[in-house]
Amino acid sequence: MSATELASTLIEKFPRLSSRSSGDCPAFDVSPDDLVAVLRHFRDELGFDLLADVSGIDWGAERRPRFGVAYHLFSTRDHKYVRIVAPCSDADPPAIPSVASLWPGADWHEREAFDMFGITFEGHPDLRRILMWDSYPHFPLRKDFPLAGIEAELSDPEVAAETSEKVRPAPMAGGPFVSPQRDFMSTREPRARDESWNERNPKPE
Repeated sequence: MSATELASTLIEKFPRLSSRSSGDCPAFDVSPDDLVAVLRHFRDELGFDLLADVSGIDWGAERRPRFGVAYHLFSTRDHKYVRIVAPCSDADPPAIPSVASLWPGADWHEREAFDMFGITFEGHPDLRRILMWDSYPHFPLRKDFPLAGIEAELSDPEVAAETSEKVRPAPMAGGPFVSPQRDFMSTREPRARDESWNERNPKPE
């Protein structure tokens, strides 16, 4: 089935679904109200049996709704991918249905998006942070989160005692990185855009 035929069939069954511009695989925008039904249809009727990835999206504070979630499905029978994107509710916190009931492997993907973007997955069996500690107040993959991080209190008293009770921002030399596009590979070592910290703190000879 071609991408055009697939889109036509899906839109007939799910009128709120629409094709999404994509350079690598068929992609569709769906309503969060249709999300679980659409993904179940892809799994049960179209052979997309593997949930390869679930990723949060932050489109920026100027857009409403600001957050969304992308799902990448793979057919182990046909060796094809498809991308499904759904917006979250425009609320605080943003929310979207969990798909862990369809793919148990969605559990940790959704927890990561919850941890990094603050997206709530309604119906998730155990929604809690997976990388940061539970009391951490920020969401590191949101676009307004600074690259160097934000100073924050540690939750573990033993670790806090050894680190002056705070996690401190990293120097900007931690990213973003750029690499010269010309010359030999030996001279194309990636460097941070801001090298000022390294200049103030040279390595000992």
